[in-house]
Amino acid sequence: MAEHIVVIGGGQAGAALVARLRGQGHDGPVTLVGEEPVPPYQRPPLSKKYLLGEMALERLFLRPESYYAEHDIRLLTGTRAEAVDTAAGTVALAGGGRLDYDQLALTTGSVPRRLPEAIGGALPGVHVVRSLADVDAMAPDFVAGARVLVVGGGYIGLEAAAVAAQKGLDVTLVEAAPRILARVAAPETSAWFADLHRRHGVDVREGTGLSHLTGEDRVTGAVLEDGTEISADFVITGIGIAPAAALAEAAGLAIDNGIAVDAQGRTLVPGVWAAGDCASFPFRGGRVRLESVQNAIDQSEYVADNMLGAGRAYDPVPWFWSDQYDVKLQIAGLNQGYERVVVREGAGGAVSHWYYAGETLLAVDAMNDPRAYMIGKRLLEAGRSPAPATIESPRTDLKALLKG
Repeated sequence: MAEHIVVIGGGQAGAALVARLRGQGHDGPVTLVGEEPVPPYQRPPLSKKYLLGEMALERLFLRPESYYAEHDIRLLTGTRAEAVDTAAGTVALAGGGRLDYDQLALTTGSVPRRLPEAIGGALPGVHVVRSLADVDAMAPDFVAGARVLVVGGGYIGLEAAAVAAQKGLDVTLVEAAPRILARVAAPETSAWFADLHRRHGVDVREGTGLSHLTGEDRVTGAVLEDGTEISADFVITGIGIAPAAALAEAAGLAIDNGIAVDAQGRTLVPGVWAAGDCASFPFRGGRVRLESVQNAIDQSEYVADNMLGAGRAYDPVPWFWSDQYDVKLQIAGLNQGYERVVVREGAGGAVSHWYYAGETLLAVDAMNDPRAYMIGKRLLEAGRSPAPATIESPRTDLKALLKG
């Protein structure tokens, strides 16, 4: 009898994995368990086009709901997996149901970090941006003239600030680190985006931590660590995400910045795999966990292939993007370990930042410069590193670097 494959996690990774299983010819039972009450959907537009009112709910869905029935995929929405018994090969569902599996994939994604309750994090009017329900809950607060405090200067916080500014809100963004994007980008990229937001009227305060929120029945403002008081009608928290690994940890799986898997996506327990935001895997002599659509799709497809016996190692060139105002930031590669940044000016205000360790190209940040992004990505995929001076020179034809 063909194997029953169960996938827990109804996001981008889970949807990609079950589609790949069917695409690669698996004809046994496939069950996708999702905790949210809707089919798998795109998350990136939540804090952008969906929040702006420019994208309808149905357009968020990765595939029409009918796709799953048409491909004989049992889709369980609004269903929470409570426990995994790896010895028995079973998944206990909330409400008393149970699934037996032959192979199991965990694509449980990530959860937003929240402000501690002790400093007001549980007050009504304090929001996070992760799920459809999160965005639907905050949408009524996006009224022109309202005062919003954004806590956290990462991509989620910056995207939410951009939407709020575009909708005519009074926006203050606070970042405890010395600069926004400090964890993921060079000072050059941080400064570029801080200037972009300030030009759109956002009050960006770097090196300023949050002491506590104020209010009783609802948030009314905040006190910063320097004693500054800020009034706010609502708060958006963008202080990062954590791997959703509690289910795996309770099942006895190894945890190392997420569910630890090998290069093929296997956990240490035979027949149990993991992919996407929740999984960490070997990469360049270390271990990494990637929070991106690219990784959710690509790693899940590798895992699907490997569940069917392909034996393929996952070795990606990561890519990311962020939309803020009329700027599209595209990132290729990982900048970990960079020693210098080469700035290249493009046409019409476009700019790209090229990260180097010695003479080795590691990554590229491209702001409204899809050409630089595309060429940088292809160079990284080919393992080629043009000299930094070559990239810096305005006389260099980037496309010519792909030849030879």
